[in-house]
Amino acid sequence: MKHNNKILRNCILFISIIFSSGCATIEGPPNPDDPFESFNRSMHAFNENVDKYAFKPVAKGYNFVMPNFASKGVSNFFSNIDDIVVFFNQLLQFKFSAAAATSARFVFNTTFGLLGLIDVATDMDLKKNNEDFGQTLAVWGLPSGPYMVLPFLGPLTVRDTAGLAMDWTYFDPIFSRQTLNQSLVTLSIKYIDLRAGLIKASNILDETVPDKYAFIRDAWMLRREFLIYDGNPPEEFSEDELFEDDDLFKDDGLSKEDMLGEDLLHKEKMKSKIELMHIETKPAADPTSDKKQ
Repeated sequence: MKHNNKILRNCILFISIIFSSGCATIEGPPNPDDPFESFNRSMHAFNENVDKYAFKPVAKGYNFVMPNFASKGVSNFFSNIDDIVVFFNQLLQFKFSAAAATSARFVFNTTFGLLGLIDVATDMDLKKNNEDFGQTLAVWGLPSGPYMVLPFLGPLTVRDTAGLAMDWTYFDPIFSRQTLNQSLVTLSIKYIDLRAGLIKASNILDETVPDKYAFIRDAWMLRREFLIYDGNPPEEFSEDELFEDDDLFKDDGLSKEDMLGEDLLHKEKMKSKIELMHIETKPAADPTSDKKQ
């Protein structure tokens, strides 16, 4: 069993290394946010075709035969299993209070929720969190590496690829406690259930988004940043950074404090400038007006 898990982990890492090295020879100026765009688009097209002719029809059939409560139970079951991965990564990120809440969530859903088929923890204000080893590596300061699209796995970065291999090998009981064949069957069920819930969303994307690849890439990267910073990603620039150059307003005789003041128009310098502009733009008196009177 451990041998199978090592094979799975090494395959994921091998694929990421091969694709990264192969993409480096692509011609043309690379997009700084997506240096392997040409290769990624080809992989995106491959995944789209696999989804179109394999996963999407199966997902539609799954929705047709599965009652809503049954499909919801399957989703809850896999979400409950995922809380084990979340728990260990919260510990590695030193989020001990969140880890305690996740462990309580898992216990309540496993017991009172019939092995996770019913999500009773959410009604108890124990919200679902999303943590993985890729996020843990980001918290530890490891750069994300380039954006990649892998066959079947979809959007990832080098960091997230390594994180996925770590989660599957050590934390996720689906892969750490099953044989490789059993893991692949379970993963297929999990993906089909997930894909079935995205039928309507994917149809909207197909009909409305002109460049589906770019849309998915940008949305995925924003979501990863959102998850890494727990919903509070850093701003691109702050107010202090915007006005950090005190010489920026030297020509106008204004300081940073003048620009940030609430009563900007009441500053003496601004008042004098406004008055001067008013005088300069005031129309000159007509010299013939006095003679007419």
